[in-house]
Amino acid sequence: MTAQRKPALRRSRSNRIIAGVCGGLAEFFGISSFWFRLALIIAFIPGGVPGLLIYIILWMIIPGE
Repeated sequence: MTAQRKPALRRSRSNRIIAGVCGGLAEFFGISSFWFRLALIIAFIPGGVPGLLIYIILWMIIPGE
């Protein structure tokens, strides 16, 4: 039995709108980037700061491809 390796968590170069954070998370978890983008939009609703802060932190933490 061989265990499948998960891809490394990286910002996506191909599935990106701004910095590839949502695309990279989607590739890592194996789901559509739509769900991460929707969650980010929902986080932007209460004034924008929570969503923007989360996105900037992830942008700095997740390395590029």
